[in-house]
Amino acid sequence: MTGGRRAPVLLAGAVLAAGALLATAAPSQAYSPNPKLTDHTRDTDGCPCSLGDPFDGTYFKHDAGGKALKVELRSGGWFVGKVEFHPSAEKLWIYDTKNDSDTFYVRLSYRYKGVTSKLHGPYKAPGTSKTVDSTVKNFSIPDGADVFVYLYDSRDRSDYIGVGHAVA
Repeated sequence: MTGGRRAPVLLAGAVLAAGALLATAAPSQAYSPNPKLTDHTRDTDGCPCSLGDPFDGTYFKHDAGGKALKVELRSGGWFVGKVEFHPSAEKLWIYDTKNDSDTFYVRLSYRYKGVTSKLHGPYKAPGTSKTVDSTVKNFSIPDGADVFVYLYDSRDRSDYIGVGHAVA
């Protein structure tokens, strides 16, 4: 190959290599439109109790005065995730149930005796190749506090999906 033709070929190869690197490092696409939310709550005075779903179900333990939360996310007819707040141990469960190169982000805050905590998170499921990815976050929230679970389609909170309410 002569020097005159080598430069364009090398440049084209460098552009292709850079494009391949960018494609693998690019962030996932946002859901458009945002997933539809369906929230379910249970007074945990009467638990143990459960709420079914196509993956592993949701089981809440007894916690006097607590209000459990389960939010299901659906997009394009698919069940793409769920978020649960369990008052009995102040745990936030996040499930990503579809390998679609997208995820959603969860933040949590609570209000107790008129004071609102800072916003915790963002949290998300790990995003592996498994059919269902999940993560669990533990909190120390006072009994009786109002808990707010915010869902976003972007890490920086610029694409708000919705909010759910529970009681610790």
